[in-house]
Amino acid sequence: MLALAAAAILGIELIFIKKLSGREPPFQVLLINNFLGMIIASCAVVAFWQTPTAAQWAVLIALGVCMALAQACFVNAMARADASFVAPFSYGTLIFATLYDIAFFAQIPDWITLTGAGIILSGGVLLAWREGRLRTTR
Repeated sequence: MLALAAAAILGIELIFIKKLSGREPPFQVLLINNFLGMIIASCAVVAFWQTPTAAQWAVLIALGVCMALAQACFVNAMARADASFVAPFSYGTLIFATLYDIAFFAQIPDWITLTGAGIILSGGVLLAWREGRLRTTR
């Protein structure tokens, strides 16, 4: 149920980003989106917070910069193209998360995880292909 709720919230976020990206500057959409994410994450982390070391702060800052740049590219893509075409590219994060887990934590995904990821990625590719074909016929 948690995964289903997360998927629904992600879908709602994509709808809002698409609607706002046509009306507001990309930086403003990025700022508001990340501010809301910070509020939600802060509520979740209060009970478990431990002050990071200097090295951890450096990694967190680098990660934040990379994520902000990636999100800026995503918001710009949403402003320029149909959401149904852009959204499936975000499924590529499954591939990078898997590679990250293998490289840094030596965690190999089991067959259930790979099956689920395959279904998600196949659906995204099928949607992007279908939307591309519909766009060329119009």
